[in-house]
Amino acid sequence: MNLKIRLALMNFLEFAVWGAYLTCMGMYLSRIGLTSHIGYFFAMQGFVSLFMPAIMGIVADKWIPAQRLLGLCHLVAGVFMIATAYYGYTTGQQTQFSILFTLYSVSVAFYMPTLALTNSVAYNALTKAGMDTIKVFPPIRVFGTVGFICTMWLVDLLGFSTTYMQFVTSGAISLLLFLYTFTLPACELGERDGRKKSLVEAFGLQAFALFKKKEMAIFFIFSSLLGVSLQITNGYAAPYIESFAAIPEYADTFGVQHVNILYSLSQISETCCILLIPFFMKRYGIKQVMLIAMFAWVVRFGFLGLGNPGMPGVLLFVLSMLVYGVAFDFFNISGSLFVDKTTDPAIRSSAQGVFVLMTNGIGASVGSLAAQAVVNFNTDASGVVSWDPVWTTFSVYALVVGVLFAVIFRPQKV
Repeated sequence: MNLKIRLALMNFLEFAVWGAYLTCMGMYLSRIGLTSHIGYFFAMQGFVSLFMPAIMGIVADKWIPAQRLLGLCHLVAGVFMIATAYYGYTTGQQTQFSILFTLYSVSVAFYMPTLALTNSVAYNALTKAGMDTIKVFPPIRVFGTVGFICTMWLVDLLGFSTTYMQFVTSGAISLLLFLYTFTLPACELGERDGRKKSLVEAFGLQAFALFKKKEMAIFFIFSSLLGVSLQITNGYAAPYIESFAAIPEYADTFGVQHVNILYSLSQISETCCILLIPFFMKRYGIKQVMLIAMFAWVVRFGFLGLGNPGMPGVLLFVLSMLVYGVAFDFFNISGSLFVDKTTDPAIRSSAQGVFVLMTNGIGASVGSLAAQAVVNFNTDASGVVSWDPVWTTFSVYALVVGVLFAVIFRPQKV
């Protein structure tokens, strides 16, 4: 099979695992009475991202080839995700948070490192084949988002969005990818330049010296502040939209009946907005592009709060989904480019690690817990959430971050 197709299938399965539950897990947790704990499930993804990818990177460098470690991680992740589903199946409404969360956490701890391992496997194989990774990899990576969207639709159409079966779907795909890794090109141990990473290098600690530069310190701090927004809608948009089922005039609308399909417009937008970044970067520069992303989060949250599943309110939901591509891609990709262009080549990889740690690690973890606190504060004794102040709070937060960034951050031209 063509190498590009093989790697595209790997990416498809990799993100299909995530797409099966990431955007609808909140609905399932709400159905079993764990609404007040949703934030902890999403915060765990950020927490394990602080250390597990680095640990697995060391293992892949020194002892187990990346494609083998990728398979082993998916084996463990798949088994524990299915165990999570089985526990939910056997306990129903009596599900205990502590047990469900523990099983889920182990699965996530082994899944999150695979996001980096799939990149390592792809880069290794493409380099060996003499291909230009910058040119060839992005079209391969797009199939990951396609896989994410496909499982979102699958669990929605099969009626798994509010049941433990979303975890079964995710676990089964993990096990399938475990088997598929035996067909992937072999990766060599050690770095491509023959140099082993020290623990300091593996964890990107030397790149923290960048905080001594005012410009970079401000950038990383705002990266973390914006990272707070990353998991908010993943955790709460679906339960919010589904809550309209309690209102008779909205109960039978497409948005309520197929929340995941409506939400998948966000991922479709993401694939399209990637193509706009080169134009916007060249035309407006780093600061302006990142400001566009920040204010896109304001619109994203605001439209969710103002919309509803009926007509014409559903159009605001659709616009909120479409603007996600700008909110997510313009910050993550432009931020990564800024880090790449403003750091010494000797520490660029580590600097990228700091960027990810600040956004997907610290930012996303704090954001998930803070969002949970906001939702809990606006939940009455009977468990009904007053969503309007929730989305207003999120939108105002994003607006304040954007305004402060515009005033404080003054990058040199790159």
